[in-house]
Amino acid sequence: MEEHPGARVHDDAGVVTERVRKVIDGLGWTRREFARRIVMDPSKLSRSLSGTRRFTVAEIVRIAHVGEVDAGWLLGSDTAPPHVAVEREPAALPEGGRPLQIVRETVRLIAEQGFGAVRVTDIATACGTSTATIHYHFPGRDELLEAAVRWCMDEDTAQRAAAPDEAADAREELMRLIALQTPRTEQQRRQWLVWLDLWGQAARSTAVGRLHEHYYRQWRATVADVIRRGAEHGVFPRVDPEFTALRLTALIDGLATQVLATAPDSTTPDRMHEALLAFVERELPIP
Repeated sequence: MEEHPGARVHDDAGVVTERVRKVIDGLGWTRREFARRIVMDPSKLSRSLSGTRRFTVAEIVRIAHVGEVDAGWLLGSDTAPPHVAVEREPAALPEGGRPLQIVRETVRLIAEQGFGAVRVTDIATACGTSTATIHYHFPGRDELLEAAVRWCMDEDTAQRAAAPDEAADAREELMRLIALQTPRTEQQRRQWLVWLDLWGQAARSTAVGRLHEHYYRQWRATVADVIRRGAEHGVFPRVDPEFTALRLTALIDGLATQVLATAPDSTTPDRMHEALLAFVERELPIP
């Protein structure tokens, strides 16, 4: 998504970037974790902190909210200027803060209704807040969609990161990755429903398309690395890891789509899992 130039924050003296750094240091989080909390691309945060990119007003609002500081202070003054009002929220905020709550509820509603049918009023109702609050953190639907895609990517990456370390058996690790992608639980089904909806959006949106491309490059690289390590340790035969990962991930996508889009007694999660195991047994037999 290309933000309107007018939404950029001027920071010629570097005051804004310096104060954002102070917020991050004070919280004790890594920059990647901070980016996740404010629902921002880590590379954009890095460029903004290095001075090669300007923060947007919406990003400053989310930073102020998560860091529990005044947005006006971030912008270099003692009080918030008129065009950046400080949001007044109840004392008890949702877990992770308002921005993450908005994104989580957006993802849930996309899974239930599809992004095209989700209205800002629906999101506000789900969050127990006003539409003004939603626009306060995410000015437009495009920004909300991009944030929803990024949140799904981060959640999926976090699940994969919880897999056994590299000392573990590569075959077992591949089985675990396959299990994570099989839509059995409500959470897995919801995530897949969101991906199905976002694939269509990615075909029409350059920004979402770039996120989609980045995610899949990362996902296929993860599978390829496991296959490569398995071959090195003798639990997989010597194959082209990238090409095998491409075919396996494509099979996962196709089967998951069938599980979600066909009658329950047609393609089931169990049948999907069986088909994926059969692919591994045929293409990656124990030497």
